[in-house]
Amino acid sequence: MLNKYARAFFTRVLTPFAALLIRLGVSPDAVTLVGTGGVVAGALIFYPEGEFFWGTIVITLFVFSDLVDGNMARQLGRSSRWGAFLDSTLDRVADSAIFGGLALWYAGGGDDLLLCAIAIFCLASGQVVSYTKARGEAIGLPVNVNGLVERAERLVITLVACGLSGLHAFGVPGLEILLPIALWIVALGSAVTLGQRVVTVRRESAEAEAEAEAVVHGGNGA
Repeated sequence: MLNKYARAFFTRVLTPFAALLIRLGVSPDAVTLVGTGGVVAGALIFYPEGEFFWGTIVITLFVFSDLVDGNMARQLGRSSRWGAFLDSTLDRVADSAIFGGLALWYAGGGDDLLLCAIAIFCLASGQVVSYTKARGEAIGLPVNVNGLVERAERLVITLVACGLSGLHAFGVPGLEILLPIALWIVALGSAVTLGQRVVTVRRESAEAEAEAEAVVHGGNGA
């Protein structure tokens, strides 16, 4: 849902900025690399120290590069397999850094091994959810399903909860509970999304094999 509506909105908002970067001679790949570096730095420097508010501010400033680089490529008419590969690969790196930073916090100063495990599960399940789609498409299937909690939802839920939880350091009480709740929601939603994609790939695979068999039998009959 967020991919469908929010992405279109922010694409329109960020188009002038993307055009400015093009005029300055910045390449889409450079934006992708800088954006990922900023997200990784924000997550692995601030989150393990429990600095959720400032970490989220830094990450949010850089995470929109995921929209800017694609916008730039479209304006330049340079959409390429390499650009798509680089963007998708670095998305996985950024996501891993976010949940890895949270896992480090709960393994250390946060002192909660259960939430550490949940953060690790969020990291791993997010990677597998992405892999199921990529692998399904690699074997020629459309993987035509909108999962319950895909990347956009994972990021929004986690980052909003992190940012609000970080306000606890400024004396705002009660908000620290939001991050554990968000991690449980992302973990359960990712598990459901993984199930949706596996079921979809199984169904599409069976349909493709049935169609192929029908073609073979039809050709033999002729």
